Parts: sequence; C-alpha cells; structure tokens
Amino acid sequence: MRIFKSLLVWCCFIPVAILNGGLRQYVLVDCLGAYRALVVSGILLSLFILLITWLLLPRIGRLTRKESLLTGFLWMLLTIGFESILGLKEDVSFNEWLSTYNPMTGNLWVLVVITTLLAPTLACKRRLHN
Repeated sequence: MRIFKSLLVWCCFIPVAILNGGLRQYVLVDCLGAYRALVVSGILLSLFILLITWLLLPRIGRLTRKESLLTGFLWMLLTIGFESILGLKEDVSFNEWLSTYNPMTGNLWVLVVITTLLAPTLACKRRLHN
C-alpha cells in the first residue's frame, strides 16, 4: 500500500517539472543562454525532486530499505516512460530523445533520472539519522 501511495508523491513531480521547463524556456534561456539554462534547469529539477521526496514521502509511512529501492526504481521507470510518451506525442526523433541522456550537450536529464531513482532511499536514510 505504501508503494501505491508513493505514486502520489511521484505525481507531484509532474507539475514541478512542467513549471521548471517553463522557467527554463521563458526566463533562463534569455538570461543564461540555452546551454547554461539546460544545466541550471536539470540541477533545479533534481533539487525539487529531492525536496518533494523529503517533505512528502515520510507522510505515507516508514519505508523499509527494500521498499525505498523499489519505490525509486518504479519512479525512475515512470519518469522515463512519461518523458518518452511526451516525446512520441511531440514527434521527437529517437536520436533527439537519446541526446537528452548525454550530459555533454548541457542537458542533465540523466541527473534527474538518477535523482528520481535515489531520492526515496536518500530521504529514508536521512530521516533515520535525524
């Protein structure tokens, strides 16, 4: 049941990611240029994911280590799937989609995916130490 409830936490990432994309397109690109805007946007989204996880995940109950790993893996799959579906809907080519996973282009999407994978485990570990 906690895994199901954790999906509600993941759903909070979607509007934040959309707002982050808007911030990048309409503010950061003009101020920083496209490359730096991608970098800053990736870092910001990763931080938002960690913050949301830190604030909301404990509200669903204490997760075991196995549950937190499973939650992170599920969130990562959902994130990649969601982004892939959006790419298909917007007719993004496979090469364009794949390039989002290349941090040398300035796109830190891979950082976002890794953060999404690790966020539940990091939040659970951090909560145990406090």
